[in-house]
Amino acid sequence: MSTSTATPTIPELEEQERRLTLPHFTHDDAWALGALLVELARERSAPVAVDIRRGGQQLFHAALPGSTPDNDAWIDRKRRVVERYGCSSYLVGSRFRAKGTTFEESSRLDLDAYAAHGGAFPIAVEGAGVIGTVVVSGLPQIEDHALVVEALERFIAE
Repeated sequence: MSTSTATPTIPELEEQERRLTLPHFTHDDAWALGALLVELARERSAPVAVDIRRGGQQLFHAALPGSTPDNDAWIDRKRRVVERYGCSSYLVGSRFRAKGTTFEESSRLDLDAYAAHGGAFPIAVEGAGVIGTVVVSGLPQIEDHALVVEALERFIAE
């Protein structure tokens, strides 16, 4: 996999979110971003599921070969973390670890409904804040996160 899998610091994760704010996000944008994620995953034979939502509406979903229904359950759990905290699921988990604890030990949330594992990223729009989520599940959490970041970087550059 060509994405960077070095463990990012909390300031690096926060900078990613500032940098990856979009000027707008339409249904067509969701399709384009989802197709880009699928293309990147296929190039790497990554057994992932991809989900993109705006508000309560699912705008894109794909399950690639090797993914399972468990990936959809992980997508839901990671997405709920972004919706609750307004930042990436990986950043949430990292902040708990930086305090010497874990999300599982200290969040006081239902762990069947929430997972602060990498792969869910907020879709933020300039002037509107977080309006949705993009989620990948199927790889180790740092790779799920890195794949989403790479796709958002390419999407913004296009």
